[in-house]
Amino acid sequence: MATTPAQKTTAAPPGLKRSLSVWSAVGLSLALMAPSMAANINPQGASGAGRAVPLAFLIAAVGVLLVAYTFVRLCQYYRHSGSAYAFVGATLGPRAGVVAGWGLVGTYTFYAVTTAGAAGVFGSGLFESLGLWKNQPSWSPILFVGVALALALLLAAMPAKGGTNVLLVVESLTVALILVVTVTVLVKVIGHTAPGGAHFTMSVFSLAHGTGVSALFLGVVFGFLSFAGFEASATLGEEARNPSRDIPRAILGVAIFGGVYFVVVTAAEVMGFGTSSSGLTAFAHSPSLLGDLGSSYVGAWVGNVITAGTTVSAFGCCLASTVAAARVAYAMSRDTFGSRHVGAANRWGTPAAATGLITVATVVIYVVYVAVSTQASSVAENAFFWSGTIGTLILLVVYVLATLGMVLLVFVRRKVPSVPMWQVIIPIAAIVVLGYTLYRNVYPYPTGDGYWFPIVGGAWLAVAVAAVLVAPRTTRRLGAALTSREGITAATADDIR
Repeated sequence: MATTPAQKTTAAPPGLKRSLSVWSAVGLSLALMAPSMAANINPQGASGAGRAVPLAFLIAAVGVLLVAYTFVRLCQYYRHSGSAYAFVGATLGPRAGVVAGWGLVGTYTFYAVTTAGAAGVFGSGLFESLGLWKNQPSWSPILFVGVALALALLLAAMPAKGGTNVLLVVESLTVALILVVTVTVLVKVIGHTAPGGAHFTMSVFSLAHGTGVSALFLGVVFGFLSFAGFEASATLGEEARNPSRDIPRAILGVAIFGGVYFVVVTAAEVMGFGTSSSGLTAFAHSPSLLGDLGSSYVGAWVGNVITAGTTVSAFGCCLASTVAAARVAYAMSRDTFGSRHVGAANRWGTPAAATGLITVATVVIYVVYVAVSTQASSVAENAFFWSGTIGTLILLVVYVLATLGMVLLVFVRRKVPSVPMWQVIIPIAAIVVLGYTLYRNVYPYPTGDGYWFPIVGGAWLAVAVAAVLVAPRTTRRLGAALTSREGITAATADDIR
């Protein structure tokens, strides 16, 4: 029997599948933020601020909440797996979108290196402590890094639903353990029963005499590093069942949780070690902040449990970073070159080719660190601090671009007329905090290893700037794809409330 035109069916084009709930989005953001791992090592990066490490994290928390407003508004209006790439491209133009997208790919790729290095350090330490592999060679953390990257490649190429749920459960259990240690520390310092005479003091939220503002804002970068990833669920805009509602809720919820969590935990850490010179020295050189505090304030067994949880958290963050980077790379390639190669989805509806590309880039960066590090034992630690700083500096630029785009969309073009004009104060304040943090990280210019951080971050962004200048036709094609593709269409008025 002949088939009439009305009876014909067209197979849906391959692409990402809408199957994720709000908890899957929360799981990705929470896993990439990795609050358990971040609280166990990131505060040491801010130790130049002395006792005021919690103040640095408080400033970062305020900045993140201001930036969260930007992503909430943009995710209510746009649905796209490219996150800031799509948001900036649709508001400031495709050239700026390419810069933002390339920057976001760089940030998440460097974070994959950062957290793979952390997984290597904590994993090898855990095996040593448990007696599973005694007298390890200096290259043992590198082996654990390889295992983490291989597992991340495998799991990131599979459907995100089950993976993000698992990440949420594991991270939640680890955070619960850290909160138990934090409460114990606070109870003992308040009750004057803490080891070494440590006591409760609000001086952790003020600069000590002789500590400059520049040192404080160098520490703020590590605060932003701890929060970074709260916006990762924006890359699930084409996979969430109700993206205009669920993605903003996930972003705002994780940002608020992170703000309270990091400020309280870092305050407990500094007070737990003590604000004296010896206490701050012990804080800066601790191999595991919460592990040491747990052993001192609760019991020796807590150190191994904290290390195990931190190892899982580090791997979860590595996986989440790979997932997020792959989706942004997938979106940019799809909009530029079509649904093939990096811009193609596999039979599971995930960007497998893009995931492989990100994993290769992660390995290349790590190999560079191996080559330039003077000792094999310091490679993983260098990977953590170097990539963490570079990735965060790039991310701050992306945040600025996204915030400018949101201001243009909401308060200049008035595409969302229901938003009161007075709320423009929020993104303006965000730009001030972000801009000043960037300024303080290049002036006065850092020395030592830090000399290269702004250079590498700037070079990464310069690649995108050069690309849009050299290939204007490709840029125009990308802009056309952003405006015509279903994923970037605006939400309905009912969604934006």
